Amino acid sequence: MPLPHLLLALLVVLIWGTNFVVIKWGLSADMPPLLFAALRFVFSALPWVFLFRRPAVPWSALAATGMFVGLGQFGMLYWAMRADISPGMAALVVQSQVFFTIVMSVILRGERFRVLQLAALALAIAGYVVVGWRTASGPAASVTPLGLGMVLTAAFCWACANIVVGRVGRLSHVDMLGFVAWSSLFPIVPLLLLSLSVEGRQAVMHALSHADMLIWASVFWQSVVNTLLCFAAWNWLLARHATMSVVPMALLIPVIGILSSAVLTGEALPAWKIVAAGLVLAGLALNVYEGRRTAVRRVAPAGDGAV
Repeated sequence: MPLPHLLLALLVVLIWGTNFVVIKWGLSADMPPLLFAALRFVFSALPWVFLFRRPAVPWSALAATGMFVGLGQFGMLYWAMRADISPGMAALVVQSQVFFTIVMSVILRGERFRVLQLAALALAIAGYVVVGWRTASGPAASVTPLGLGMVLTAAFCWACANIVVGRVGRLSHVDMLGFVAWSSLFPIVPLLLLSLSVEGRQAVMHALSHADMLIWASVFWQSVVNTLLCFAAWNWLLARHATMSVVPMALLIPVIGILSSAVLTGEALPAWKIVAAGLVLAGLALNVYEGRRTAVRRVAPAGDGAV
């Protein structure tokens, strides 16, 4: 992966890592989680679908991506973060999408593991084992079984979206800003209907009528910066590089999420969290090294014959 692309990926994961705190701020202001998710995608789609031409991809790809990301990933994540998982732990658990994505890529696309990539994944898995051990031994992990299950489901939905986007990017040259905006249309109605039926019309109307600047700032950050810009950049990278070169970059998100949550929300930062984050970060660094080494090997033969 070229250095500018690597820096873009790092910027995206920095925003995504701190975003868990922004989500918590929004949910802490009596905003129902499903309504919050619906508002996020309303402003990810509007007015942008009138500015960006619909990308030349099947409607099914737009619908699948929108539903996986909107209803599956963020609907589940927001609901879990309401009371069943802390921002730092949500940032860590949702990155199991990396492993879901890589396994599906191996099965569906025939991509192969390299030795250093396997070692990188082993280090990251060791970090998750630390989290699982602490979760099983007591409440210190700030996550309930329900929260863990919902965020794992959110991670699986994110991985499914990664696979769809990877296939779309290889079919044609796709405007990823337009792709994100148009795919954001699809989860709006299901999320609103679920919000009205599960959270209740009274709660929805109260939240909308009493929303303050913090709520609307959180919605703006979620929709324009986090969804429209970051997902467009992420999808652009997925369309141009092998899945196993891009997706493991997201392993940095839990490190940023845990640290930002500790600083901004006062979430406890015991030694075991530092150890877990360190293992995940080591896996990321090893994977990035392997990706750059592979790129150098591919370029080298072409350069050998130059005069």
